[in-house]
Amino acid sequence: MTTHTETTTTVEYAPERPARLEWAKHAPEVYKAMVRLETAARKGLDHTLYELVKIRASQINHCAFCIDMHTKDALAAGESVERIVQLSAWDESRHFYTEKEIAALELTEAVTVLTDGFVPDEVYERAAKHFEEAELAQVIAAITVINAWNRFGVTCRMTPGHYEPGQYK
Repeated sequence: MTTHTETTTTVEYAPERPARLEWAKHAPEVYKAMVRLETAARKGLDHTLYELVKIRASQINHCAFCIDMHTKDALAAGESVERIVQLSAWDESRHFYTEKEIAALELTEAVTVLTDGFVPDEVYERAAKHFEEAELAQVIAAITVINAWNRFGVTCRMTPGHYEPGQYK
């Protein structure tokens, strides 16, 4: 159980749930392949854009472990708290983001929530206006890879809160 002591009161938080499975330990070749895929997907992408995409997909997928990791990495790289806080409602706070970032966030949502149907043409076309084809391919790869990581994190119930920025780089 985690406690937090303020000046005069101690607050008890809910107990931390343990991970269900340390999947990387039991499937090390899959983990290594995912790391290689991650490294390839990030090549040539702006670090800020890359982290925004990863945080937003992780929010949609409810992957607390990845939200914790990528928020900490973004903050350590100089991203503002305000932009991270607004990310869950980016469509209502567009003025915090560039048009290119907005196009990437729209694409992230469309690719992440495929249960709503295919990626709409207008979303893809907007992204294609802001990214050269090679960069757009990398953005799509980054979105796809974070969605895969999210599936591992959520299914295995990886515990957030212990990640240190840059820990897995």
